[in-house]
Amino acid sequence: MKGFKSIIFNWLPPIIWMMFIFFLSSQTKVSVTHQFISDFIIFKTLHVIEYSILYLLLFRAFYSIKNQKLSFNSKLILPIIIGFFYSITDELHQLRVPTRSGRLVDTGFDLIGIILMYTLIKKYLANK
Repeated sequence: MKGFKSIIFNWLPPIIWMMFIFFLSSQTKVSVTHQFISDFIIFKTLHVIEYSILYLLLFRAFYSIKNQKLSFNSKLILPIIIGFFYSITDELHQLRVPTRSGRLVDTGFDLIGIILMYTLIKKYLANK
């Protein structure tokens, strides 16, 4: 039973976060300031934050795996791959949501968030 609790504790947070991203992507398009530049900066910053958190949660889940065959580098890289592919599916999902549009450029902002968190974690753990 301890293994099951560990799986829930480590893997449920990224799944819930992915569901939260999906929920946000399902909402109709909104404007915060009604000025293109300001809204652009705000929403692209949110993309970076959303996906940096997703990377952190995915890394935490992979890091918890006590398998000798899964190297530390794999535990760093797999969340990048999963996060980026989730970003692509999120944009494809938005193509089906009225008032939303899936944009390839948004996956770039998502990837920036992923890479920023990857860099922070790698630097932090390298200093330990």
